Amino acid sequence: MDNTGEKLSLKEKIGYGLGDTASNLYFQMFVNFLLFFYTDIFGIPAAAAGTMLMVSRFWDAANDPIMGIIADRTNTKWGKFRPYLIWMSGPLAIFGVLAFTTPPFDVTGKIIYAYITFTLVMMAYTAVNIPYSALMGVISPNSQERTSVSTFRFVLAFVGAFIVQGLTLPLVDFFGGGDQALGFPFTMGVYGILACILFYITFKTTRERVVVSSDQKTALKDDLRDLIRNRPWMYLLVMGIFTLGYIIIRSGTILYYFKYYIGSEALASLFMVLGTIGVIAGVASTQFFAKKFGKKRFYIFVMSLTTILTMIFYFLPSDQIFLIFALHILISFIMAPQAPLLWAMYADTADYSEWKNERRATGLVFSAATFAQKFGIAVGGGMAGWMLALFGFVPNTAQAPETLDGIKMMMSFIPAAGTLIATIAAFFYELDDNTMKKIENDLKLRKANGQQEGIK
Repeated sequence: MDNTGEKLSLKEKIGYGLGDTASNLYFQMFVNFLLFFYTDIFGIPAAAAGTMLMVSRFWDAANDPIMGIIADRTNTKWGKFRPYLIWMSGPLAIFGVLAFTTPPFDVTGKIIYAYITFTLVMMAYTAVNIPYSALMGVISPNSQERTSVSTFRFVLAFVGAFIVQGLTLPLVDFFGGGDQALGFPFTMGVYGILACILFYITFKTTRERVVVSSDQKTALKDDLRDLIRNRPWMYLLVMGIFTLGYIIIRSGTILYYFKYYIGSEALASLFMVLGTIGVIAGVASTQFFAKKFGKKRFYIFVMSLTTILTMIFYFLPSDQIFLIFALHILISFIMAPQAPLLWAMYADTADYSEWKNERRATGLVFSAATFAQKFGIAVGGGMAGWMLALFGFVPNTAQAPETLDGIKMMMSFIPAAGTLIATIAAFFYELDDNTMKKIENDLKLRKANGQQEGIK
């Protein structure tokens, strides 16, 4: 039976998506709470925290291609990528608890501890998330099916975001009894156990259908050369870097915005949760509009509108809570489709590379994609800490007017510059839907002729 046009079952799409629910139990903690944890609970200066996040994430980003190369060369009865969901989810849970534990050290000792534990948790995260992401590139050879899978992935990813944003502070209070330094590691323990269960479900419910022919040469220099010459992937690299820079700076500023500008830290959780509801609704609409307008055109539209709306956010006064929430929900809804669109386009570039070079390195393509994103996370995380220091931020005190204005800039104009650059780069991305149909047909013909890949 030819499975190249096989429709994936609802069970498999949901099973795959639950893996990103698990991943986001960590990613959303890093994005929304880590910088605030380091400055206001852990007790290290904002500039030191920003530098640590940047340096550690640069190292973490460098690990991504290495992990992709390892995964591409892994061969087990379960496939190349699925086994890592089982092998590495336990270490990830342990390191996650350690990263949010406050040791009784002086400031220097705490900074060293933060470097070590954050580096370890991100290495474990990479060892799970790179194979998980690459799995989408081999779950089906059909571009439209992968777009559908990507939509399920990100709907369920933001369910993970919903859990973290809505439950973290209440769980921290519950476990800590008012002591946030005690509550955070227990909360991470709960998330770690849940993530292990969800990764196991993904492992059990998915299949790797696109497999590389056993006679394909796997020279690393050829894989890297193919990647560098993959022009559509290079544009996605730029789009990924600046989109993640937007997300990290803006998301990492939310707690500061509400605690110091609005004057109510408690509203931050509701703000994040309502935004995530908007995101889930936006992601759910992705497949419909992507089919109607094409992935590239739809991406350009949502990112252009996001840029404009984010800049408007600067002008909202602190007492206009309804407008602040409404605009945030609208921004979240409008921007949401960019994530499944971007990852579906990454899968398309893996097909493009195989079509052009008659070689496939799915793990490397996706690991290099996450490298680009983590580069954006590194720059965004470092900039967030440095900008807080530049604007004169002092934790747990009333902030000066120029500091409050800087926090407003970090919620508006500064991240909007990232989405603007990503939008411009998208104009040069060349794999539209018609091109992908040709590539799919050509690859299917090659398979039928026994030239390259086999389908289980």
